[in-house]
Amino acid sequence: MTQLTEARAGNVTPEMEIVARKEQLDVETVREEIAAGRMIIPANKEHLSKGLLPIAIGRRASTKINANLGVSALAGDSERELDKIRCAIRYGADTIMDLSTGADLDALRTRMIDSVSVPVGTVPMYQICEELDDILDMSRREIIDVVERQAKQGVDYMTIHCALLQRHIPLIDSRLTGIVSRGGSLTAKWMVAHKSENPFYESFGELCEIMKAYDVSWSLGDGMRPGCLHDASDDAQFAELSVMGELTQRAWEYGTQVMIEGPGHVPLDQIADNMTRQARECFEAPFYVLGPVVCDIAPGYDHITSAIGAAIAAFNGASMLCYVTPKEHLGLPNLEDVRNGCVAYKIAAHAADIALHRPGARDRDDEMARARFAFDWERQFALALDPERARQYYLEAREDPDATRNDAIEVSGCERHTVSTCPRGAHPTLGQDGTIVNEDYCTMCGPKFCAMRTTSDLIRLRRESE
Repeated sequence: MTQLTEARAGNVTPEMEIVARKEQLDVETVREEIAAGRMIIPANKEHLSKGLLPIAIGRRASTKINANLGVSALAGDSERELDKIRCAIRYGADTIMDLSTGADLDALRTRMIDSVSVPVGTVPMYQICEELDDILDMSRREIIDVVERQAKQGVDYMTIHCALLQRHIPLIDSRLTGIVSRGGSLTAKWMVAHKSENPFYESFGELCEIMKAYDVSWSLGDGMRPGCLHDASDDAQFAELSVMGELTQRAWEYGTQVMIEGPGHVPLDQIADNMTRQARECFEAPFYVLGPVVCDIAPGYDHITSAIGAAIAAFNGASMLCYVTPKEHLGLPNLEDVRNGCVAYKIAAHAADIALHRPGARDRDDEMARARFAFDWERQFALALDPERARQYYLEAREDPDATRNDAIEVSGCERHTVSTCPRGAHPTLGQDGTIVNEDYCTMCGPKFCAMRTTSDLIRLRRESE
């Protein structure tokens, strides 16, 4: 039984109970959403046995973020990649997608799955390609073998480009960047060389049987996603989307869970329509989008260009956001890139959840406002999405980022100033445990111009005058 078949039978699984508590939803609401295909719980039975903590992806759940990671044949190693995975989870990734290429992929993936309690996704085409001398040698046997092997390992969801068909390929002629999906381009190359239909499409029933056996969720891949603004919302993208809708219904008939992978690069004014069209074409199956990137001229800053689009996409219908790091279009991300990408996307997801009035979404923000007005710096750091970065910037602004003891920052012992020239409040005061002793202003305004400090005085004066 899968989460979908159980839900349609009227049964509540332990995983449904867990996500209902997490999402502050009635468990019957969760069951109904899963039964309708509007929500999924990507939870391979093998990974559940190893400690997977279930999550829900769908419009009634909080917006999730995914971090794409993995070694390549040219760079990276397994230990470094595991460090990146731990970093991504630390900074908020709800799922991890292993996009590794190179040698020993089964061993690396086993280590990943065994070491994390979040869902793990893959693109099986990458391993198929690695295990063949030439992708043109691919047969349906290789496809079934790799998908089944990954399912047995515990992969929770798989992105497979089943919906890119022969008739779609000529539609890329008017594009500037052609097919930018790696899996999509490899599949299209095989189709053109063999003058045959998409082998993943033709093997869809067999693949559904494997997915059902392990309760692996489909992530129907968008091989025709736009790779630049010029190519967004074109005939190729939407022709494939229509086939995704067909495959969504077929997957549901097999009892397998489905989400839809989305674009890519999309101008701001087209994002809402893209989300609406996906919901209509694919019967409200959860939408999982990469960004979208909203301008093409900011390499090195695409965690920002895409987070802007991601927030709009989540507000208008996307259920999970695939992060983009500053290294997008340039190279593999390092630890700092992973950190920046995850935090940018947690901001985008959280902003959308607040605007959508998700249960409890704004509670943390209101608590932050109280902490700011009370000048409770430690509480502010604790509430921040990245507490370490917030503390670092605060200390740097106080001109002593390395201070750990009171005697290191007393005016009389200041290494930067004399007693007569050291500006008042230039350095923070730390307690014995290293925490910041509350100070009622920050260096942006200083004590004389701090609006919150002035407002506190105003409140005190009003009370005294009553």
